[in-house]
Amino acid sequence: MDATQPTAKTRQVRCPHCGTFTVYSTSNPWRPFCSERCKSIDFGAWAAESYRVQAKPELADFDEIDTLDQQPARDNKPH
Repeated sequence: MDATQPTAKTRQVRCPHCGTFTVYSTSNPWRPFCSERCKSIDFGAWAAESYRVQAKPELADFDEIDTLDQQPARDNKPH
């Protein structure tokens, strides 16, 4: 059986990277991806911080920046 062809008994999902249908079960070691390649590409995007969640800055975020600005500068001596 080909992992890209849906059947009535197996759950099929679209690969998050390429969009092809793939079996979503323990028989697919890369689930929900269709292949190791798609899984690796997605992992690389996470590692490169390509995926971001937008959020409006809160007042506490600015307070933290002010606190960091008030700390004394560290010596930049080589170790």
